[in-house]
Amino acid sequence: MPDPTRIDAARDAVLLASLVCRQVQSNLSAIRQITKDDRSPVTIADYAAQAIVATVLTERLGPILLVGEESSTFLRQPEHRPHLEATLAAVQQLWSHWTEDDLLRAIDIGRGDAHHPAFWTLDPIDGTKGFLRNQQYAVCLAYIESGQPTIGAMGCPALPRDFGASVDAADPRGCLYTAARGDGVTEEYCTAADDAEGTDRTSLTRPMHEPDDPIMICASVEEAHSDQSATARVLAAINAEPEPLRLDSQAKYAVVARGQADAYLRLPTRKGYVERIWDHAAGAVVAQECGCTVSDIHGKPLDFSKGEGLESNTGIVVATPRAHGEIIAAIKALDVS
Repeated sequence: MPDPTRIDAARDAVLLASLVCRQVQSNLSAIRQITKDDRSPVTIADYAAQAIVATVLTERLGPILLVGEESSTFLRQPEHRPHLEATLAAVQQLWSHWTEDDLLRAIDIGRGDAHHPAFWTLDPIDGTKGFLRNQQYAVCLAYIESGQPTIGAMGCPALPRDFGASVDAADPRGCLYTAARGDGVTEEYCTAADDAEGTDRTSLTRPMHEPDDPIMICASVEEAHSDQSATARVLAAINAEPEPLRLDSQAKYAVVARGQADAYLRLPTRKGYVERIWDHAAGAVVAQECGCTVSDIHGKPLDFSKGEGLESNTGIVVATPRAHGEIIAAIKALDVS
């Protein structure tokens, strides 16, 4: 079983980063006005989240190897000074004493090399367009050992816990998932420690479906993320609900893990496309610890040992055992590749 100290550090790091990202998301218009850049809020949240996660892990665990998406190069450029100041202001909500140098050093902790037996990987904002639409996104952190993620912490600050609530609007409490290989998954509200509802942390168990229940798929809002024609053919072949539940980011892994959907498909839109490890590592642990199967479109387990890319895999299928078998068989029969 993974080290409990690492599990707790991952959970706390992602929670703090998620709370700051939620605050940034709630001020989209004000930040755009300051930076004169429509995409600036997600840029600021990206950098702030990476700095926060890197700092919490380092303070709790000592020196770490972290493979993240960002470096400080952009923020160091004079023309991007408004972005630097806005990012620092976001992090100063937590640590008012921080300086620009503190921020830049923390961000660059995330420039580690993935060609190691064990390391952390981070997607500080997964689902950039969802973030900018004031919809779904996720802060995703995983610990990878010997080519497999063994710890996953995933903050979904806008994801409602209630299945009946719409995923098209930001929920004020959101969800936080923490998973460890062989130790299950916990689900809680993504709220500050002094929030009474924030103590509602429970083990996540996926409800069982009857064999004749229709299969519900979840998919990205951005249709360019997956081959829509191939997806429609697969859904028809397995008699699934024809219209997927659409939301951005690795929150889709959580939606499948908790039983709101039965599968998540990401079918390649072009030959040779390689998925990035930080886009799937945290979600994979969450889904697998709820009894789901995570593989590529050929049924091969995801191999996280090849560096920053899933070089040995093609596409993604996350599903319950029943749905996974049907989907893989349909993909093979339809010659989807």
